[in-house]
Order: sequence, then C-alpha cells, then structure tokens
Amino acid sequence: MGRAFEVRKNAMAKTAAAKTKVNSKYGKEIYVVAKNGGADPETNLSLRRLMDKAKKDQVPAHVIDKAIEKAAGGAGEDYSTARYEGYGPGNCMVIVDCLTDNPNRTIKDVRLPFTKTDSKIGNPGCVAHMFDHFAILGFDGDDDEAVLEALMMADVDVTDVELEEGKVSVFAPHTEYYKAKTALTDAFEDINFEIDEITFVPQTHIDITDPDDIANFEKFIGMLEDCDDVQNVYHNAIVKD
Repeated sequence: MGRAFEVRKNAMAKTAAAKTKVNSKYGKEIYVVAKNGGADPETNLSLRRLMDKAKKDQVPAHVIDKAIEKAAGGAGEDYSTARYEGYGPGNCMVIVDCLTDNPNRTIKDVRLPFTKTDSKIGNPGCVAHMFDHFAILGFDGDDDEAVLEALMMADVDVTDVELEEGKVSVFAPHTEYYKAKTALTDAFEDINFEIDEITFVPQTHIDITDPDDIANFEKFIGMLEDCDDVQNVYHNAIVKD
C-alpha cells in the first residue's frame, strides 16, 4: 500500500486537542461504551480496547474509573453517535465523528467550521467510500513473512502486512481487530504495539500547498477540535508548507 510508517502512526489525521479535551473525550467515549456494552472489560472487548488506548495516551486512571462507575450506576446523559462528511480546505475529504446528547446543537457546531473556511459539508456517504475502515497494528520487526504466517494460521482476514525501516504494520478489516491482536500477542513474545488503532485510512491523499488553503485548513481543524461533541476527525490532506 506504500504508506509511510510515520504517516500511519499519526493516523493521517486523527487530530488531538489539548490534554484536557483529550481526557474529556475519552471519558465520554468510555462512558458510552461501558453503558451500552457493560462495565466489565473482560466481557466488553470494546471497553477493554478503549481503556488500553486511553492508558497509552496517558489519560489518568481516575478519568477512566469515573466514566465506568458513572455508566455502571445507570445515571448520566444519553449520547448517540453522529457522523458528518464533507470537503475541507484544499478540497480534502473529511469525516467527523461525534458523540452527542443534542444532535441539533452538534450539527450547528460542526457546520460552522465548514462555513467559516469556505468548505462544504456533504450528505452521509459522500466521502466515506474513499476511506478504508481498518484495524492497524504496528510494531518493531524485520520479518513480515513470519507475521503474515502467524495471522494466517490464526485464520485472520489480513488486508496487508508491510515492512518498512524495521517497522511492521498490519492492516485488517476493523472487525478483525481482536483476532489479529490476539494472534500477534500469542505468536510474538513481548510484542509492543506502537500503533494500535481502529481508524479510517484514506485511499488517496491530496497535497495542500497554497498558503491560504493551509491557513484555512489549520483554522478548520482547530475549530472542529474545539467542538465538545467531536470525538475524531479523519481527512486525506497532506499539508506541505
């Protein structure tokens, strides 16, 4: 697939806000996953994955525990997922994932960055078909064939295995995440996943080089990150100053 390791590591676009916002967003997502699937990470695999990810991103334990306790108690807000798609500055493709307790507020908040940067919010599905929904696992290694064999022996539906500069990256359908991770953990002792994501990966990329487009793109992403309901932003832009 020819994607550079560092580009993948930064998720092509998963954007991170200030630490307090990151903690808040993790807390909300953990609450929703625990409330919908149960507060026990041993039986709720989605919760376990999210907790592991939060810890890796240095979210304090009390934030995680508080969200789970809140979900277990049955109190709190009722959140629903919302996804918005469109075209951002430089005609890049954008997917915005949200958790909201007020859809009318959220659509207004998400539409504003598009409006303020001469961008265009579109209909559901207008760009999602140009992204792959992948589980991505990346780690140090020098034998991609051994990795592929371990995954095939475990009957994992692998999309691709890449080796680049001592880094192995495994791409699989998002539904194969747990199966792939378990197979790799069982096959390779002390494996350390530098990349451990379920994410949207663009099939094509677009270079943003015009200074006005770059300024608008940075403003656009910043405004989205400031929206309390926005959880993740994915895009296919590569900014070239």
